[in-house]
Parts: sequence; structure tokens; C-alpha cells
Amino acid sequence: MAGSPDTILIAPVARLIEEFSRLPGVGPKTASRLTFFLLRAPDDRAQALSEALAALKQHVRFCSRCFFIAEGELCTICSNPARDQRMICVVEEPLDVVAIERTAIYKGLYHVLHGRIAPLEGMNREDIYFDELIDRVRADPVEEVILATNPNLEGEATAFHMQRSLVPLGVRVTRLARGLPTGGDLEWADPGTLGSALEGRREL
Repeated sequence: MAGSPDTILIAPVARLIEEFSRLPGVGPKTASRLTFFLLRAPDDRAQALSEALAALKQHVRFCSRCFFIAEGELCTICSNPARDQRMICVVEEPLDVVAIERTAIYKGLYHVLHGRIAPLEGMNREDIYFDELIDRVRADPVEEVILATNPNLEGEATAFHMQRSLVPLGVRVTRLARGLPTGGDLEWADPGTLGSALEGRREL
């Protein structure tokens, strides 16, 4: 009787397929294709991937101020004196910062929540960098906070909770204008749409 795919694969191959499958957006078929690609690839290509992964974990951290990616204490945005220190754009994930920076419109600072309030998924205020944002607004000369959470149910709920906490601090709170697709993610928005949303942000 023929063996099942799980039983005919030797341990190193099965393990790498399993690890690839843990990555977001990678299903079993894609994980298998990646594994066999690396198996057939020259040794130096596999070694380069291994070294890149090791360098990622050894040298990259999150900025102590905004929680974007950094090599040192502060990211390149927070350490840039040319950025407008009076504005903070709040996003859910680091990739959202990358998407907004592609527009070349926004010149302020960021705050990365690393998630959103989604109780059904076990994500609450204390599970994201929510209170750290409130502390920044209290301590720094911030005049405006732009809420750029994703335009879906969880993103809107997160923006609502942040607005309630920020308004009493006397800071202007705005939200990205509509034009972003409801239910979508910022990282997939094209620069033109995202730039228009930034320029047309509204008061909350």
C-alpha cells in the first residue's frame, strides 16, 4: 500500500514544510514548493537565506519610541530631525508604515500598535501598544494624532477606543478619509488612494 505524503517524507523535509506552513499566507502546497525549491537550489542560496534569517533575529528590533523596525534604540524615522514631531500617525502593523511612506506625503512620526482591539481573537487594549501611545501624547509636544487603523470592524473599534482616550488630552484626533476600501488592509492600498486618504483625513 502506498504511503501517505506525511509518512514518505524524511524528517528534515517534513520539518521545513511544517515551519513554512506556519508563516502567514503560506499553505501546505506553497510550503512544499518552497521546501523542494531550496532542496534543488545551490547550497549558497540556501545558506544566504539562513544567514538573512539569522541577521533578522540578531540585529533587528522594534523602536523603543514608535515600535517600527529598527537596528538601534530608535528607528530611522524617529531619529530623523526633519520629521514633524507634532504629528503621530497610528497604524496597526509595520507594513502599514511602509505603505504610507510610499505616498511621500506624510512627514510626521508614527506609532505602530502591532495589532488591533479584537476581543473575539483574544486581542485587547493591553495586548497592543495602546497605552504607550497615550504616554507619548502626554509627554511629547504632539498636536495631531492621525488614526490610520484598517477600515474594517476591528480597525474602526480600535480607532473609537483611541479617540475616547486621546480627546481628553487636548490633542487633535483625525481619521483617514474614506476612499480606502472597507474591509481592506492598508498594506494593499495603492499609493494614490492612500495619499488621497491622508490628505483628506477628517476630525473625529
